[in-house]
Amino acid sequence: MNIHEYQAKALLKKYGAPVSRGVAVFSAEEAEKAANELGGPLWVVKSQIHAGGRGKGKFKEEAAGEKGGVRLAKSVEEVKTFAGQMLGSTLVTIQTGPAGKQVNRLYIEDGSDIEKEFYLSLLVDRDTSRVAFVVSTEGGMDIEEVAHSTPEKIVTFSVDPASGIQGFHGRKVAKALGLSGDLAKQAGKLTEVLFSAFTGTDMAMLEINPLIVTKDNQLRVLDAKVSFDSNSLFRHPDLVELRDETEEDAKEIEASKYDLAYIALDGTIGCMVNGAGLAMATLDIIKLYGEEPANFLDVGGGATEEKVTAAFKIITADPQVKGILVNIFGGIMKCDVIARGVLAAVKAVGLQVPLVVRLEGTNVEEGKKIIRESGLNVIPADDLDDAAQKIVAAVKKGA
Repeated sequence: MNIHEYQAKALLKKYGAPVSRGVAVFSAEEAEKAANELGGPLWVVKSQIHAGGRGKGKFKEEAAGEKGGVRLAKSVEEVKTFAGQMLGSTLVTIQTGPAGKQVNRLYIEDGSDIEKEFYLSLLVDRDTSRVAFVVSTEGGMDIEEVAHSTPEKIVTFSVDPASGIQGFHGRKVAKALGLSGDLAKQAGKLTEVLFSAFTGTDMAMLEINPLIVTKDNQLRVLDAKVSFDSNSLFRHPDLVELRDETEEDAKEIEASKYDLAYIALDGTIGCMVNGAGLAMATLDIIKLYGEEPANFLDVGGGATEEKVTAAFKIITADPQVKGILVNIFGGIMKCDVIARGVLAAVKAVGLQVPLVVRLEGTNVEEGKKIIRESGLNVIPADDLDDAAQKIVAAVKKGA
């Protein structure tokens, strides 16, 4: 689960991180009031969407201006003008894709006198199964570009869970950023604060880009991007309240109600598969034969008929879907359950596109019989390769 920048900063502030004063607003009038409260003389007007690259992004609407999704204002009137232009407009960044995201809220923040910019993030390192720090002197830039062009400017290290965060971790951060004296002490304290926030709220990622040094030699968190491990949210009802469903795909929200692993993609072939590995293989082979998958959908090993029905409804609700591939290898999952779920969904929503079904494993003959005797216009397949070729051919024929 992702949250907005202003929510992330409020959370980090509770743990003791240095952040600038700011106010979240939902209208130009609220922006004007916030600017007066903050006092100026400089304000930063920030679009709040779940995507990076806001400052370099561009709005689709001409009326929104050409200054991007993060703007520096030098008067209260300018804050109000920018807010009026940005709210309700669609911001396109490198992470939103061409469709962009509508800006429904802004963060009005005190301007900062920036001396230096750094990059600092925490994430779960799957190789070591530990929380890792990623630190770089190249703040304000895309870390992917830094990793590609100047990887030597990135320092990474992990924290042993047996010992937890220690003073030497803070010294590593300070050294990587070239900080000494009081700034090194501030870096040490910040390292401990961020680690506590990360582990205390079960974050999956915490990215600060940039972390700045102000002209009066103070470290400050100028931006913050936070995502949480969704599997841990039952422990944090206060964090669940921060969820902004307007930033999420409606199909993904519906899937989460049934504990389905669903991610919307941009293609034309809807997929319903059991097992993440088989699902990835299914997406790959669809691309191999010249089409694009419309989703990743893993119904899991213990899916019920209700879950399968819900999954099928979610797929068919996507107007981009021109064909559906059901690829089930029954181990724990039973093929007859999948078959009955598909039939229930088809009866509920109808079937307007080609459907290819490949079943193998537990109760496979019973599953095939259910579909065969259903009277549905279903294309059977013997294996994954056969299934992929058939659904691609069917979609291209109907195009």
